[in-house]
Amino acid sequence: MVHIEQNALVLFQGDSITDCGRNYEESDSLGHGYALMAAARLGMELPLKRLRFVNRGISGNRVVDLRGRWEEDCIDLDPTWVSILVGINETGRKYNRGEATSVEAYYEGYRELLIQTRELTGASFILMEPFLLPVTEEKKEWREDLDPKIQAVRELSREFETLYVPLDGIFAAASSKIEMSYWASDGVHPSPAGHALMAEAWLATMQGRSIL
Repeated sequence: MVHIEQNALVLFQGDSITDCGRNYEESDSLGHGYALMAAARLGMELPLKRLRFVNRGISGNRVVDLRGRWEEDCIDLDPTWVSILVGINETGRKYNRGEATSVEAYYEGYRELLIQTRELTGASFILMEPFLLPVTEEKKEWREDLDPKIQAVRELSREFETLYVPLDGIFAAASSKIEMSYWASDGVHPSPAGHALMAEAWLATMQGRSIL
């Protein structure tokens, strides 16, 4: 088990996959996806730690959007742990709207978030790699843009010595057992089973267990 501090505040950050229907009017709303599932399990297993969990994922967000709200939605919360999942919207915007984000811009923007957070809060990180299940021929084309961004997150994880959840590989392995659409019908937004798989991978990483 990775050491988790007493009264630790665990912050989930990202896009719609993390957001997952959370109520923005309720500060303790965790949505109904992997963040809720992971928080519920970890809180149940470590009740004496009195862990606190906050979800600040926002649908549609990219790294540039996280940077714009990072002070309020991360630094000001003074988290102990920050879990980040972001990247698929950078790819999606390129193919859906013609708004491309270079790997360099993604990497540098993401890196700045990590530097700022570590300097101002001392938080530890758990980075979750963006993923895509190529359920259609169109989505297969997205891999060309997303794969280098996945590599960028891996490089950041090595540089900052973070915990790392290899979601793209986990979903690929899971899709060897059943069709990809079972885990995410559109290849991007997980089904309940897909969110449960993500939560299990997140917990395994936090607990030092093997994932694949």
